[in-house]
Amino acid sequence: MRHRKAGRKLGRTASHRDAMLRNMVTSLLEQERIVTTVTKAKEARRVTEQMITLGKRGDLHARRQALAFIRSKSIVAKLFDQLSNQYAERQGGYTRIIRTGTRLGDAAPMAILELVDYQDLANNATAEQEQ
Repeated sequence: MRHRKAGRKLGRTASHRDAMLRNMVTSLLEQERIVTTVTKAKEARRVTEQMITLGKRGDLHARRQALAFIRSKSIVAKLFDQLSNQYAERQGGYTRIIRTGTRLGDAAPMAILELVDYQDLANNATAEQEQ
């Protein structure tokens, strides 16, 4: 029985799973949008929302906790300086998962995981040209 065992194994060892989630969360916070499978997106969403909550707390202990997971000082600085201000009024729900269909090779369900206030550069350029 797997009572009280949160999280998905994703067919990986614990160290591989931890490294993959660290990389996914770092990429999501850096680029604000990633494409992955639905199950990986659901797991990365949990950790990303925890990191943004740490950024909103903003104290030294929260920064050190975020650095223990993310390990990129520039991304943690972005999290605590820009993203925490961006989501200051929001009480959770910082990410969205958009299902995009299946992958050609193995028919895995794919999704886009993005931050809620994500603005695509191409959309911004076309909006500026229309004005």
